[in-house]
Formats: sequence, C-alpha cells, structure tokens
Amino acid sequence: MRGGMRQCRRIGRVYGFWGNEEDGVLYLVCERGNGRVEEKLRGLRNGGGFGRDGLEGFGVIGMEVCEAVMGMHLVGLVGGGLGVSCFGFDDFGGVFVDLRQVVVMGRRVWSGVGGRKRNGGEEMGEVFGSLLKDGDFVSMEVLVEVVQREGVAVECERLKYPAGCGSDVWSLGCVLLSLLLGKEFSDKIGKMDHIFDHSSYASWIERVGDLVDSRLGSEYASLRETLCKCLNYDPASRPRVIDVMICIRELIIKPQYDIMAGLERPVKENSTNYCLILGELCKIPKQMSETQDEHVLQGKDVGGGADLDQIVEERSESGFIDGLAEGKIKSKVLQGHCDSITALAVGGEFLFSSSFDKTIHVWSLQDFCHVHTFKGHEHTIKALIYVDEEKPLCISGDSGDGIFVWGTCSPLGQEPLKILYEQKDWRFSGIHALAFRNGYIYTGSGDTTVKAWSLPDGTISCTMSGHKSVVSTLAVCDSVLYSGSWDGTIRLWSLSDHSPLAVLAEDTSGTVASVLSLAADRHVLVATHENGFLKVWRNDVFMKSIKMHNGAVFATGLYEKWLFTGGLDKTVNVQEWSGDEFQTDFRPYGSIPCDSVITTLLCWQGKLFVDMLIGISRCFTMVNDHRLGMLLLCWICRSGLNSDGRGQSIVKAWEG
Repeated sequence: MRGGMRQCRRIGRVYGFWGNEEDGVLYLVCERGNGRVEEKLRGLRNGGGFGRDGLEGFGVIGMEVCEAVMGMHLVGLVGGGLGVSCFGFDDFGGVFVDLRQVVVMGRRVWSGVGGRKRNGGEEMGEVFGSLLKDGDFVSMEVLVEVVQREGVAVECERLKYPAGCGSDVWSLGCVLLSLLLGKEFSDKIGKMDHIFDHSSYASWIERVGDLVDSRLGSEYASLRETLCKCLNYDPASRPRVIDVMICIRELIIKPQYDIMAGLERPVKENSTNYCLILGELCKIPKQMSETQDEHVLQGKDVGGGADLDQIVEERSESGFIDGLAEGKIKSKVLQGHCDSITALAVGGEFLFSSSFDKTIHVWSLQDFCHVHTFKGHEHTIKALIYVDEEKPLCISGDSGDGIFVWGTCSPLGQEPLKILYEQKDWRFSGIHALAFRNGYIYTGSGDTTVKAWSLPDGTISCTMSGHKSVVSTLAVCDSVLYSGSWDGTIRLWSLSDHSPLAVLAEDTSGTVASVLSLAADRHVLVATHENGFLKVWRNDVFMKSIKMHNGAVFATGLYEKWLFTGGLDKTVNVQEWSGDEFQTDFRPYGSIPCDSVITTLLCWQGKLFVDMLIGISRCFTMVNDHRLGMLLLCWICRSGLNSDGRGQSIVKAWEG
C-alpha cells in the first residue's frame, strides 16, 4: 500500500483493503486504468506481436514497460514475476504496473506448485513450462523459493540465488519477447526438459535467440543479445533494467543523436526490496486450498466450468426457499470483464454482460464458458437487451447516445451489424433503457423522450414526448410500452401506433420520487422508487404502495408468484404476492444479503439475474418441480485476490 500510494506514476495506486467477515473474502482496492497492454497485444497482428515491421512501436512500448518496472523498484517493490497482464495504460497513455495483477499472478504461481511432495529438475521443468505458456513469467530462483516455502523438497543444491531486482529483469525479458514475438514466444519455447541442468537451460536460451533471429534478422543482434542476457541463469549476470531500456531506445533514436543518453537516472537495486510474489497476499490459505475443490466448480478456459446439469444432480433435498433460507450454496467462478458490469441479458444459448470496460461478453448458458467478446463502444454501456427474431440479436446502448446491433448467430462476429446514433444534446445525453417489440427498438433517453427506431432501416419512426426528466426504465407487456422516468411518472404507449394511453403516478402534492425500475406481467405492473417504496397497478388501477427497502429500490423482477426487489440497502428481498382485481398482498419469504448496491434484476425462464454497483451480478435459477427444488446463484464481479484467473471480473454460481 505504501508503494502504491507514493507519487510514482508508473505504479497503479493501491487504496486499501475491503473485507467482509461473513463471506471471508478480502478485496484489494486499486486504481482503474485506461486499458490493458495484454488486450492491445492480443489484437495486434492476430496475436503475432510487433515483429520486424513494428519495431518502432515495440521500442515505444518497451521503454514504457522498462520505466514502469524501474518505478516499482524505486518505491522498494520487486514483483518476483511479471506478465504482459501486469501492465496497463493510464489516462495519458503511459504504461504502469498493476500491482493487483502481480498479486493475482502470484497466487496462480503458488497454486500451481501446491500439492507436490518433491520436485526434481524434470518436475520443475514442467511447472516452469506451464507458467511460461500461460504468460506467467517467473524466474527460476523465485520459483524454487516458492516451492521450498511450501515445504517441498527441491533436488538442486546449485540454485541458491536470492530473489531481487534481477528476478524482475528475467520476467521483463520474457514480457518484451512476448511483445515482440507474440504468442509464438510461449508456443514454441514453452517447454524445458530439465530446469536445473545448465546445458538444457543454455539450449533453451539458444532457442529463444534463434526465434528472435528468424523474426528480425541478424542486423538486430544487439537487441537479441540483450534480451537473451535477461534470461541468464545467474541474476548477477543479467543486465540492469536501465541497460535494457537504453538498448530498446536505440531502435527509435540513433545513439549519436540521443541527447538524453548521458543523463543520470535513479536506480535502486538492493536486497531490501519487498517481493510481492513471496509475500503473504499471494499465498493461498491452507484451509481455503483444502476446501476449494469441494466448494468451487473451477472454470475451464477463461470462463468455463461444469455443466449446470451436474449441479442439479448435487442439489439439496430442500426446496428453493428452504435452500435460500438455510444458505446451502456452492460457488462456481468465471472471469472476463476488466471493470464493473452494468447490464445483463439472456437469450438463445447465451448470457450477455456489459461493463464499464465498454465491452459485451458472451457466455454459454450450458457451462458458463466464455464464448466471445463484442468490442466497439467508445462510451460506457448502460443498457442491454436480447432480441429473439428470425435472426437473433443483442442490442446495446451507451452513454454517448450510441446504439449497437450485434448478431448472435454462430460464428459470432467482431463487428456490429449496425450502429445508430441519437442526435446529441449538450444538456442531456445517453441511452438509459432499451426495449424491443414488433420490429422497433425503443430507447429511453436523457433528453426525456422515448424513441421508436425501425430495426430494418435504422431510422427514428416516432418520438414519444411527455416525461419531464430522464426516461430511466422501459417495459413491454402485451400491446403496451411502459416508460418510467425520474419525474416520478409512468406513461403507457400503444405499440400499434405509439400513441399515449395513460399516465400513472402523477403526484399533485409536489413530492416526486423517481421511478427507477418497472416489471410488467400480464395485467400487473410493479414500479420501484428512490424513496424505497414499491407501487402496484392491476389493469392500470392503482392497488397498493408498500415500503420494501431502506433507500432507493433500483431493481425489481416478477416470476410467477414471486416478486424480487433490490436496491441501496444491498439486499434482495423475496416476496410471495397474491391477489385479485380488488386487493394485492405481499408475504415476505426471505432476503439475500449482497456485497453492494443492487442495480438490476432480470427474470428469464426461471432464472433471476442480479447486477450490483461494484460489478457483481448474481443469477438465481428456480426449478418449479418440488422434487427438484433448487436455487442457483451466479455473480459477476470485479475480482479481488482470486488465484485461478486473470480477469478483473468473475462469475460465481451457488446451489442451494
């Protein structure tokens, strides 16, 4: 924390820790960057790296990476291992070290060496190669130290080198080779027969050099030599980070014209630095590691896992509500987004999630594996819907008035099928809500209007005016479009000709409680408000108002006789509702405490998806069979110190 809070722009700030004794999770709260080096590299030449044609670009990024590592050393920190995933971009386009990702990578390293009773050269070679292929670049001396601290006997007496700044030089060399060569670096040389045999290790470095020569040619022998020296067995024989940066700088500026070459640069390379990977944060508690297999269904790939049918077979014998009340839950973790999640939609075979990171991730509903990522938005995505037409679509709206239409047929494409833009108004902007019916996309906007867009030609067919503030939520049921606004009213519109039908909740007393969410099912309409109240209409006749939460109720959902609400008090309330044309009753059935403010509830085919302000989403699956009564709970959230994934967002599935 001290290192992350010092005035060093090359290190992502660490603001502190946040924990919850009930769930036993510790979160590391860090600065959010403006993108990741790993993402940009993945899209460069199909993962092929900069190569010979992009040496100038490699030089610029390479120098930035070197300066970031030096900045980390200057504040007294040593990573102990680095990967391309450990570097991000700040708001000015500079590269910084994301200490959170260094810790996450360290936990993967500790997890990878756990459970072994002894490690010879061949076994360590397998571990080393596996880490290399995964992009976790950890030097031999650090890897051996981790193994020994785990109480595992290492069959090597010659490797007595301490972990220090030289260890980061080894990792830096691998990061630079990945930037230069792309996935070919780990694919072709991610295997070592015997890590402790000097001849085998020298042969491995020679393969690295040959690969560099084949991509760049012999004229860049100086760069090849420097990068290979970074991988030397003895840390003392590796170059300093500043020397590596000077070599890379020569790709851009010839030495005779480099007027900054003689300037003194601060260098701190002593043994007093704190090694993150060898620290307590990277170690997985024994109790957690022993019970992890029992309680966590590990994902495959970036976000895979066991088929949910398997979870059904392991269900509790109690019913849905009993399982909820007793808290009999198991979790499953998926990862993907780099920032908080803003919306969810389901349809076909997929779960769609949007995020502050301006992307939409596509997940399989069968095993929750990550299938695809839609990229293209330049602004935060606020609304997301699935359209089940002849050609199924996913439609997203952002804070910059952009509406993106994505095809969801296999194979999933990289580009949107269509992009629509509202006319910008400097006073109001952004798409706040989306709905679809009969070939029209309906948008609730910051300019107080509801617009109907013709999907075939992308034109605005009608603008529905009447609200006096932001249109915050939309719902469609039968032949009626419902729009809720911050002005406290709900307006009904005909889907046939877009004419106004009625206005509900007009308050003449002068008090206004913004409408935050709507749920419509047959003849019933439920609206939630910022003052914690929920209002119910049946056949457009007001039935009841009841205070459901302490604070704003941002979300509501209806599923048969169950009503779900969530809001500012970080709780999902479950109510059983009943009634007829003359009365409506609610019976509290239970509540689910969550980690943050509930922002969205979505019911779909027996599933309840819950979004949270900090990027957490939970999904409840309800089975209407008393023989199979069960509950599945999934959440997507920004990861804290998770040991088994790379992303900043995770999905968990619980069974009760």
